[in-house]
Amino acid sequence: MMAGRQTGDVFSIEKTDSIDTIQADEISHAPVNDLKPPKTPLERQQALQAALKVDPGVGRWSLRAFQMYLVTLVICCCSGDSGFDGTVMGGINSMTQYQQYFGMTGVGKRTSIVFGIFTIGSICGTIPASYFPDRFGRRFSMFFGNAVLIVGAILTANARNQGTFLGGRFLTGLGSTCAGASAKSYLAEMAPPHSRGAYLGFLNSFFYVGQMSATGMMVSTGRFQNEWSWRLPLYIQVVPAAINVLFVFLCPESPRWLYSVGKADQARKILASFHSSTGDPDSPLVALEMEEIEEKIAVDGSDKRWWDYRPLFKTRADRYRAYMVILIGTFGQLSGNGLITYFLPILLKNAGITSQNKQLTLNFVNSVTSYIGALCGSAIIDRFGRRKILLLSTSAITLNLAVVTGLLSSSGNAAQSNAGITFIFLFMVIFSFGWTPMQALYPAEVLSYQVRAKGLAFLGIVSQLAILINTFGMPVALEKITWKVYIIFLVWDAFEVVVIYFTVVETKGLTLEEIDEIFEAESPRRYSAELFKEKAVLNSSRA
Repeated sequence: MMAGRQTGDVFSIEKTDSIDTIQADEISHAPVNDLKPPKTPLERQQALQAALKVDPGVGRWSLRAFQMYLVTLVICCCSGDSGFDGTVMGGINSMTQYQQYFGMTGVGKRTSIVFGIFTIGSICGTIPASYFPDRFGRRFSMFFGNAVLIVGAILTANARNQGTFLGGRFLTGLGSTCAGASAKSYLAEMAPPHSRGAYLGFLNSFFYVGQMSATGMMVSTGRFQNEWSWRLPLYIQVVPAAINVLFVFLCPESPRWLYSVGKADQARKILASFHSSTGDPDSPLVALEMEEIEEKIAVDGSDKRWWDYRPLFKTRADRYRAYMVILIGTFGQLSGNGLITYFLPILLKNAGITSQNKQLTLNFVNSVTSYIGALCGSAIIDRFGRRKILLLSTSAITLNLAVVTGLLSSSGNAAQSNAGITFIFLFMVIFSFGWTPMQALYPAEVLSYQVRAKGLAFLGIVSQLAILINTFGMPVALEKITWKVYIIFLVWDAFEVVVIYFTVVETKGLTLEEIDEIFEAESPRRYSAELFKEKAVLNSSRA
């Protein structure tokens, strides 16, 4: 049998007897404590394949799988929070009823403040998001965040003046970030490695469920000739948060968090329940996972020191991980998607569609098509990998923006405007296909356990700083330079393609602990590429 050996940053194959001794029949009778994980990711993969012959894991249609699906649904409500908010504000911002009530115009500085205060609240939300998950557990942090969001949504929906409205927007931003960061940690640590991409992709895709709920409702409420046209959608924002608050403590806690606080037996039972086909805590598959967790997670690690952010930047590997988080946080918000998400009705108006009802209807259609794109991306991400999908989707949206710029750069006929709008919708489908699953999945994967909560809170800071450009800058830019904003994003997206090609590391199919080892290599991107080439050779030789 072949195994990997790391030399510098190149992964080479050599003969070894270390894995040959770990056969399926021996694993099934081996004591749990004797299953020490091999040293390299490739050796780990071979040991995992042997274990899977004994315990193939949870079947897609088994009762255990459906339990995981229900847990995922509760967790996904944290993603629905943010999707609902962005689209609700984009929709009601275009309503004359809302504009007249608060004396707004839909663009300009006052609109920037209304949108931007949510972002400021989100940045403040990174403080509890970095402390609560490691101190009290992932579930409590989701509960806290959604409870705060509910208070904020009620304040906003009942606001009689702009001060109260802004206060509610601040709280919804704070709560949404706290709940969302914890949801990513939780699902990354609960999902089986071979389908982690699908689970986290579905989590972030639920953003569009919130969008569809909001936009679908506003097609009807937009016809109301009173303040309920915009108040009612703000009330409905409470629904996904309330579902999470009611049911989150019925979900099991993250096994990695349980191990980190000295509850290894509970962690093993949860892994057995959701990863093993038999539910046996002594399953070889569970044993291998527990050994990796024990190797990588310190009971007295830096996650216990909530103020200690140094591990994010302490070593070269840590800095590379942090760089990947920054890349996803900025590119995931500044690719042009934020412009369309928050200001699609205004873009439609600039393209010649002046009917408020038609704007709201097209806003709803955009949510549906974007959701379909996100689900398709989530379904294949574990098959084709993270790096390839990011490269292809980012290249495609760059070309798409070039077409949109050409079509909407001048006042053409109706056919030209309609074509431009079609490509705007296509942009969101492609973006959702490649980027929506990745925004939740990739940062949660590349961060080690000791800094995962802090790292995802840091991701929230990076993302919200990027969103500030959308929420504060875009209303003014749309007012001053109109269609020329597309040129800005076109150039930026081309830059993204180059950066992704030279830096992004492939992580599909690996356990969270195995991913840690890739970042220890001198060149993680090159090392991961060599690793997956060697895996392909071994898989073909077995076939």
